[in-house]
Amino acid sequence: MKVAVGFAIILLVCIGSYVYFTRVAHTPIGNILKEPRKYEKKTLTISGQVTDRASLLVVRYFRVKDNTGEIPVVTRRTLPSVGSKVRVKGRVEEAFSIGAEQLLVFVEEAKDEGEGTGQ
Repeated sequence: MKVAVGFAIILLVCIGSYVYFTRVAHTPIGNILKEPRKYEKKTLTISGQVTDRASLLVVRYFRVKDNTGEIPVVTRRTLPSVGSKVRVKGRVEEAFSIGAEQLLVFVEEAKDEGEGTGQ
């Protein structure tokens, strides 16, 4: 009986950790904008409200804003509507630099064909 209870507790902790780190935890956009090199080559999750969206020939993007900042998100999926709340998993990339100025974009991780957007 004690073994079963111990196993159940460990299982709940593992499931809770998985849900927290994959569905709840996110990186504030302001942190990414302040220290982009810190997040280079790391998969992150951001969340916030969609403030703008556009489809330019082969590039689809939308802007996500949280209470710390705003960043453009490049995606392959259907664009979310302006005003909707989203969670996006992906990587930070430098689009280009001119002198000390740089444009950062968040490139959304590709989803499997059968997987929904989760939004």
